[in-house]
Parts: sequence; C-alpha cells; structure tokens
Amino acid sequence: MKQDKLHNIKNTGFKVPDDYFNSLEEAIFSDIKLEKVANDSGFKLPEGYLNTLEDVIINKVSTKTPTKRIPLFRKRAIIYISGIAAAVLLLFNLSFPENKPTFEALDIEIVENYIMDENFGSYEIATLLFEEDLLEENFIEYKDDENETVETYILDNLDIEDIILE
Repeated sequence: MKQDKLHNIKNTGFKVPDDYFNSLEEAIFSDIKLEKVANDSGFKLPEGYLNTLEDVIINKVSTKTPTKRIPLFRKRAIIYISGIAAAVLLLFNLSFPENKPTFEALDIEIVENYIMDENFGSYEIATLLFEEDLLEENFIEYKDDENETVETYILDNLDIEDIILE
C-alpha cells in the first residue's frame, strides 16, 4: 500500500465482538472477586507444625518397612550377556594368536644343525654378524701365559720320546 493513500482509509480492519462492552463490567468484577478468593486459599497450618516436621520425618523413615527392590538387570540377562562377551573374546583370541617365538626357547644345537643342513658358507655367516662380533679377541680363548703353562704340563707329564718311538 502506498503512503499517499493512507489518509483515505476509513476502516481499520479490527472488529469488536457483539455485546463486548455490555459484558465488560461483569468480567472485571468477577476478576476482582477471584483475586480476593485466591489470596485466602482455605488451608491453614497447625501451630508448631514446621518445628516438629523434621522429627516426624525421621521417625517415619526409621520405622518404615523396607520396600521391595526391583533389580535393573535380571540374573538371566547378565548370564546371557556375559556368555556372549566370552564367546566374542574367545573368537578374537583364536583368530589373532600372539605366539611369537623367543630366543630364550631356541636351543643352540638346533641353530647349529640348521646352519649345517643349509650349507651356509663362512661369508654368508659373516654377513649375519656385526663387526664387533668378528674381532680377534673374541676368538682367543687362552692368553700367552696359559699357553706356556699348558706347554710345560705336556713336557713334564708326557714322554714325547715314547710317543715318537711308537
């Protein structure tokens, strides 16, 4: 609607219901009466009621008979659920075993037999070892002093001439 034609409108578009103003006075007086009645609820507390209320509640709770308790989960449902959980756990344990071999359970003889059966050469074994494993000190079992004591023992206790003559 354009603003230049607003001054020509005679009708506002709102209507008042029939007999609205005739019954308006009665509606106002009924609301006033209702407010007076609503302030007086008609209920009264006995004298000293709130002072003894706590004692009454404690006595009721202490003498109260226990109520029947309804469990949230029944035993049968718990057994079914735990059985299903155990079956799923067993399924996963059997599907994905974690039996990994350890070197503690491996015997030296088995390794030696495997190396001999596969005919590994010295070069192939050397590629499996680290450089510090191949140092000369690791292969020498006796020191020079021990070699001399072994040599003197042999010379003292064995008769080499008897061995050569035989």
